[in-house]
Amino acid sequence: MANRNFLGPSGTILGLGEFWLLTIAGFALFFGAWTLVAWSGLLPANLLPTPRVVWETLVRLWTQPFAGHVYADHLTASIGRFLMGWAIAVAIGVPLGLLMGWYRILDEIITPLFDSIRFVAPLAWVPLAALWFGTGIGGPLLIIFVGSFAPCLISSYRGARLVEPRLVEAAQTMGASGRQIIQHVLVPGAMPSIISGLRVSAGLGWQSLVGSELIVVGAGLGYLMVQGQGNLATNIVIAGMIGIGVVGFAIDVALRGVETWFKRRWGQA
Repeated sequence: MANRNFLGPSGTILGLGEFWLLTIAGFALFFGAWTLVAWSGLLPANLLPTPRVVWETLVRLWTQPFAGHVYADHLTASIGRFLMGWAIAVAIGVPLGLLMGWYRILDEIITPLFDSIRFVAPLAWVPLAALWFGTGIGGPLLIIFVGSFAPCLISSYRGARLVEPRLVEAAQTMGASGRQIIQHVLVPGAMPSIISGLRVSAGLGWQSLVGSELIVVGAGLGYLMVQGQGNLATNIVIAGMIGIGVVGFAIDVALRGVETWFKRRWGQA
């Protein structure tokens, strides 16, 4: 495996060992400061539990149900909702962005409406989603879709617009149809931008998850946190936050790997 280097302060190159050492040091400082503040008594123990208490809570939640389910069930429910909402955003946003980049009339029709809607925060859709879908799964999916859709469309649109015109002209000269140009020229040329957008959209969609689970649901990390708040159980709230952070990080790492693979394939890395 080739050695990997990382940029440090002022552009200095860090080796893999130095990188991990600094990463571990950062976590140690964070958890150390958290422990000291918790021990100091500045806040009551029920408002700021120590990392050890939160860890013990996490372990307990894997075997003892809280809010009707064990931790794994809440985690699975949240991941399932996210994947469905994100998949819908990708399935609609990516093709629509490509078509807007290719057909000017479609761009002029959709862009004004899209620009007026995309600045509405996903959480602002929560009351409307509750009115439309009640306690069904449609409400959470709508919130996650709203959070994920804009980056999918924008990245695909920009990728399509950045495709070199000479490649399109060459395909047209060879007699390629519009569908063939989109399939063999537009999509491959826009793919690096699309993948970058998918990473952003996944992050925003996952962040919208907690807001989506404020709608009445029976399981999920957001639901777990809300129930923990209602029971004044800060340790459970933090346990839910840890799950959201870890899964979000794993999603980002996976998509970062896909992005790197595509960039290497197209000679951009």
